[in-house]
Amino acid sequence: MAYRRTPAVQARLDAQREAVLQSAVLLLAERGYGGCTMAAVADRAGIATGSLYQHFANKAELSVQLFRRVVTREIDAVNAALAQRDTPQQRIAAVVETFATRALRARRLAYALLVEPADAVVDGERLVFRRAFRDVIATEIAAAVAGGELPEQDPVLTAAALVGAVGEALAGPLATAPRQSGDQHSDDRQSSDRHSGADASHSDTLHSDNTTVVPALVSFTLRALGGRDDSDA
Repeated sequence: MAYRRTPAVQARLDAQREAVLQSAVLLLAERGYGGCTMAAVADRAGIATGSLYQHFANKAELSVQLFRRVVTREIDAVNAALAQRDTPQQRIAAVVETFATRALRARRLAYALLVEPADAVVDGERLVFRRAFRDVIATEIAAAVAGGELPEQDPVLTAAALVGAVGEALAGPLATAPRQSGDQHSDDRQSSDRHSGADASHSDTLHSDNTTVVPALVSFTLRALGGRDDSDA
């Protein structure tokens, strides 16, 4: 007779799997995909590495589930921002503003999601990620065109171009993300003064990007659509 897990055993395994994914998200934000080894994730989750393989066959499988977990969170944030805007153009701007702001706030995590070299299966998930954002924007473009707020255009093509352009524009700032204290490559021997200086520099950079890069991307988006940016004379 085949063994059947009792409800208590299944509940324990489900809780352990959730703890693993939460630990992996934290590691991804600190170290990127390179630091999300099976051993590191297991250690962060407080379980044996062998136990991790009860939930994920290999790092590629773990990475896919991790990617989907984080992407779902980002899509939810964008949809929440959309709900607070009235017109299609405002909603499109909200997508770009929310995406860029969140990316610059968690640079290492966003770098991992968008451009960090990873397994081929993760690259496949990135396509799904970009298409999800494309579809959100395309829906709003179609509504704006139908309402006469934007000139005639292919909503899907325009949305795809915007997603690509925004991602490329963010690649540079995200690639310069400072190393976190939990990064396996960080130098634990740095003095507190140097850490304070690095933190201050990071804060200044983040503020500068939030006040320059994000508004510029929103302005670019509105102009690319054929609409009117509020800063236009």
